[in-house]
Parts: sequence; structure tokens; C-alpha cells
Amino acid sequence: MRNTTGLLCGILAALRRNRLATVGSVLLVGLVLLAISAPLLTRIHWLKEPIHQDQNGLDSDGMPLPVSGTHVLGTDNLGRDVLARTIHGARVSLSVGTAAVLAATLVGVTVGLLAGFYGGKMDLGLMRLTEIALAIPSILLAVALAGLMDKSRIIHLHPAALPWHSLDIEFKRGVASLFIVIGFVSWPGMVRVIRGQVLSLKERDYITAARALGATDLAIIFRHLIPNLLPTVIILSVMNTGNTILIEAGLGYLGIGVPPPAPTWGSMVADGQPYFIAAPHIVIVPGVAILLTVLSFNLLGQGLQEVMDPKRER
Repeated sequence: MRNTTGLLCGILAALRRNRLATVGSVLLVGLVLLAISAPLLTRIHWLKEPIHQDQNGLDSDGMPLPVSGTHVLGTDNLGRDVLARTIHGARVSLSVGTAAVLAATLVGVTVGLLAGFYGGKMDLGLMRLTEIALAIPSILLAVALAGLMDKSRIIHLHPAALPWHSLDIEFKRGVASLFIVIGFVSWPGMVRVIRGQVLSLKERDYITAARALGATDLAIIFRHLIPNLLPTVIILSVMNTGNTILIEAGLGYLGIGVPPPAPTWGSMVADGQPYFIAAPHIVIVPGVAILLTVLSFNLLGQGLQEVMDPKRER
């Protein structure tokens, strides 16, 4: 325990000295604090309700208002406050992105561990399945899976040619169903890296010694392989979170993400696109939010890679 605590303290100290990790952490912490405090800011009337349509939120021609004293970042095409919708949209993007990465990490690490540790036919079958999943663009697969959802169910199958054509799996379309879809399409990229690490680790002397002492496969996996895989898993998870947020924004832009009136960055960009010439802030503000969020995760992941890589040059 003392060695683990010392290692964590050393990693945190190295992260503070790493500029990439520092910038990424500051951006990410700021976004998370805004997302968490959004309901409180709304309750104390510092932030407007994200779905409230202000009667004075449009000009005399019915066009969105630009930056003003009442609306710091202007209004959208329905007179709703853009700043409020952007901050509340961060709650959806961060929660979906984080949950989807956790689901994808669980599946990817499991598949990579089994394929690399046992090898043979299991390795062949799992890696062929992974390659098939990698051959399909993740956004297209996510669109196809999200297309099976309607506003009340996550999967709504009616293959009339089959006797079970009335099969419905109840699950309201929302944040939970969205992270399941995104997590399902995000796991293949992690498998190859984990498999390669396991193939290297299982040939180490301490693994051979553990086998000679009679350790079971589960003991070797949980006591020796997984602890040594944790740095790689953490780095991959942090860097993949930005990708899952992009997928969520893409689904929202296409209109198959979290249903309205919930504010999401992708749907905000889609709603503001027809007004881009007259009111560019409707598109620019959520677009910048997506950019900063993805950038923060990428910078933090790159910083973690430099800190936790024992072969890095000082």
C-alpha cells in the first residue's frame, strides 16, 4: 500500500510538471465544474433555464439576438439562452463520453486479455471479430444502432418474416441508451493494444515463476497482468473519451442523439446551421465547447503517456 501511494504521488507530481497534462487538466476541471454547478447556477438565477424561450429573445424580424447584457452569448432561433444550453449540454456530453469509455474499456480489456493470454483458436476468433468491427466506421455503426431506437425504446425490431417479430426491448432513448451504443462501437480500438501488451507481459520471468509455483490463470491475470496493464488502460481511456464525445456530438447533429428539448452540443450546431450567416454564435459557441473538451482529454492523455512511459527521454 505504501509503495502504491508513493507511486501515485510521484505520478501526480510529474503531471504537475508536465505542461500538456496541466493545460488539459485545467480545461477539463473547468468544464466539469461548470457542468456540475449548472443546476445551482440556474437556481440562483445566474444562469437561465436551457429550455426557456424568452419572449424578448428574438429581434423584430424573428432572428436570434447577438451578444447582449441579458444574454451573454446571445440566443438561438427559439429565443433560448445559448450560454445556458451550452453549459447544460456539457452535462450530457461529459456523462455520455465517460460512461461510454468505461463500457468500451471493460469490453476491450476483457477481449484483449483473453486473446493475448490464451492464444490459439480463442485469439484467432476474437481478433477476427475485432477486425470486422474495426472495418466498419464507428460513426456509421453508431448511426445504424441508434436508428433502431425510437423515442420510447432502445431497440425496436420487427422482422416480419420471423416468428418473434414482435420483439421489443424496453429502454427509453436517452443518456443511458446512448452510452451503450457509443460504448459498443468504441471497444475494438483498445483490443489490439491490450493484446500486444499481454503477449509481451506473459513471457516475463515473474509470470513464468508464478506458473512454476502453481498460480492459476485467474491469479496470474488479476495479480500480475492487470496491475501492469493499468497505465496503458488509463492512457487509452482518457484519449478515447474525446472520440466518444465526438461521436455523441455527431449523433446529436444528425438528430438521433438525446431527444429534444434536452440541450446537446451536436443538436445546437444543427439547429443553428441555417442561421450561421446572420447569427454565427449559435454554431460557434457549442463548436468551441466540443473543441475545448476534446482538446482537454487529448492533452491530458498525451501528458499521461509522457509521465507514465518508463522509456521516455528526460
